[in-house]
Amino acid sequence: MRYLAAIMTITTLALVPPQAGMTADASRRGEVVLPSGLVLSVELADTPAKRERGYMFREKISDTEGMLFMMGELALHSFWMKNCKVGLDILWLDEDWKVVHIERAVPPCAKDPCPSYTPMQTGLYVLEMQSGLSAKSGIKLGDRILYRPPS
Repeated sequence: MRYLAAIMTITTLALVPPQAGMTADASRRGEVVLPSGLVLSVELADTPAKRERGYMFREKISDTEGMLFMMGELALHSFWMKNCKVGLDILWLDEDWKVVHIERAVPPCAKDPCPSYTPMQTGLYVLEMQSGLSAKSGIKLGDRILYRPPS
């Protein structure tokens, strides 16, 4: 009977969506240091499922957080804002963490068709942050981002 109760509890918990702004793996965070010195706590989108979900359904993003997509291969990685509720700045980074493309103030997209945003150069990482933060921080093409993995 205890075994059945435990399975029912686990099943119920699996069906409850994470709270806005939270992920199942929110404790696994790294840091990025922007050229301005601002440090962002970044969620790591390092699996296909996490990369697919991204910032979908989030109600807000603070100016001290971001999401870092570990793409796994150097390519022209397209992004879209399907089901995103907040605007974002999107930065594509090469294998040396150099900014190779920036899309600023990308608006949310609530219904299809949602436009795709594709960089002009290949990237290995993509950093998403609060809309307007990249301009406020003075980020420009060629700048380097410092990444600190989770401890």
